[in-house]
Amino acid sequence: MDRRAFLALLSATAACRQPEPFSIEEVSISELGEALRAGRVTARGLVEAYLTRIRIIDRSGPHLNSILEINPDALSIADALDAELRDKGPRGPLHGIPILIKDNIDTADRMQTTAGSVALLDAPTPQRDAAIVTRLRESGAVLLGKTNLSEWANIRSTRSTSGWSGRGGLTRNPYALDRNTSGSSSGSAAAAAASLCAAAIGTETDGSIVSPSSVCGLVGIKPTVGLLGGDGIIPISHSQDTAGPMARSVRDAALLLGALAKTPQDFTAALDPNALRGARLGVARRYMGRNQHVTTVANQCLEALEKAGAVLVDPVDLSSIDFSGERNTLLYELKADMAAYLEQRGGPLFSLEELIAFNKHHAATELRWFGQEYFELSVKTGGLQEKEYLEARAKVEKARKDLTALMDRERLDALIATTNSPAWLSDLVNGDNSGQGCSGPAAVTGFPHITVPGGLAEGLPIGFSFFGRAHDESRLIQLAHAFEQATKARRPPLYRPRSGPGA
Repeated sequence: MDRRAFLALLSATAACRQPEPFSIEEVSISELGEALRAGRVTARGLVEAYLTRIRIIDRSGPHLNSILEINPDALSIADALDAELRDKGPRGPLHGIPILIKDNIDTADRMQTTAGSVALLDAPTPQRDAAIVTRLRESGAVLLGKTNLSEWANIRSTRSTSGWSGRGGLTRNPYALDRNTSGSSSGSAAAAAASLCAAAIGTETDGSIVSPSSVCGLVGIKPTVGLLGGDGIIPISHSQDTAGPMARSVRDAALLLGALAKTPQDFTAALDPNALRGARLGVARRYMGRNQHVTTVANQCLEALEKAGAVLVDPVDLSSIDFSGERNTLLYELKADMAAYLEQRGGPLFSLEELIAFNKHHAATELRWFGQEYFELSVKTGGLQEKEYLEARAKVEKARKDLTALMDRERLDALIATTNSPAWLSDLVNGDNSGQGCSGPAAVTGFPHITVPGGLAEGLPIGFSFFGRAHDESRLIQLAHAFEQATKARRPPLYRPRSGPGA
C-alpha cells in the first residue's frame, strides 16, 4: 500500500471513530449523566445542544414561547463543571444536567426574576438565590434559563388566560399549538415536554405544577408544603406555596425532588415496578366524570391499576370535607406575603396597592387581556390576626385532619383521580375554560400530589393523580412509578398546529 492510500485509509478510519451527535430529545437525566461520566458528551455540549433546540423549537418553528431568558453564564458554568468532573468526579446525578426554572424563583445572578410582570423588570436583582436554587447549584445542575408563566402565578385575575404574562406573552402547548399549557408553571411544562431541558422546576399554590404537567404529558410532583422551603419564591400564600419538579419520567422527577429537599433524600431508592401489588387506592370520583374523553382514560387507568394488583376502594366520598378555607387564606396571605417579598427585594414597588397602580398606569401592556380582580380583593383584607383569616385557617386545619382520618379509616395508600381535563383552546378574549381538576384537596391541606401521564384524548395528554398524607412523597412516588411502568402512556409531542379532526 502506497503512502497516499495509507493516509486516505487512516483519515477514513478516524472519521468513522468520530462520535455521533448526542441526541437530547426524550433523554432521561440518568442517561445524560451516564453519557457525561463516560465522556460521550460534555456539560458544555449538552448546554449547546439544548440552546440549539430552543432556537429551533421555542424561538422559531413551532414557537412555543416557553422560555423568557437564557442564563448568560450557562456555558461558563458548564465549562467549570466539566473541569470538576475530570478532576474530582461527579457531585451526584445532576452534575452537568441543564435545568430550567420558573421566573418567580429568585436567582442572584445576571437573570431577572419578575413573575412575568413588567412591574419587576427594573427591580433590584435578588440579593441571594432561592434556597432551592442554592441546592440545585450545589448538586451540579446547570441553570439554563427562566421559563414563562401565568403572570404572578395566576393570582391576578378571576378570568385570566393561563400561560400569558405581560413580560413573555402566551406560551403554547407542544401537543397542539392552539391549546393551552394550563397554569401557572406553563413555560416549565412546555419546555420539559419539548426536551428543551432535561427537566424543569415549577411552583404550585393550587394546581400550578400538576395541571400543566398533566396537559403537557409530564410527571409533576407537588410536595408537602415545607419539604423544600419557600425562601426566595415570589409568594402567593406561605400556607400553600411550594416548588416542585416537572419531568418526563417519575425517576427523573424523583431525582430532582431529592436534590431540592431541605434534607437531601434519595426518592429513587425504593422505586419498584411491583409497588401497586396490594396497594389500597381510593377513587375520588367527584373529580372525574364530566368529560367522556377523561372518563375513557380514567377507566383504562383503573383497569391497569387492578391488573397490577392494586385494591380499589371505589368510590371514596370526599364531599363531607370542607376545603372552603382556601379562598380567604390566599387573599389574606397574598397581601401580607407580597409586601414582605417586595420589601426584601428593595423596590421599586413595595405593596400590592402599588402593583395595582402600576398595572393601571401600564394598562396597554398589563391589562389588555384581563384585569386584576384578585389583587383588588386581596388589598381589601386586613392583617393576619383578623377573625376572618383565623376562621379560614381553622377550616384548613380541620380539612387536614379530616382527610387524614378518612385515609386512615379506609386504610388507603393514596387517593387517585384523573388530574384534569385535556388542554383547552387558548382564548385571550374569554379566558380559561379549564374544566374539572383534582388539585384542591392536596393544595389546601399542603399534602403531596403527583401526576403521571395516563393516556391521550385526540392526541391531548390526560394525567392521572396520586395524592396522600403529609410527607408521603416516597410512597406516592413508588405507586406512580409502578403505574408508569404498567401503562407507559406518555407520548412525545408532535407540535400539531391545532387539535381535533383533520389536525
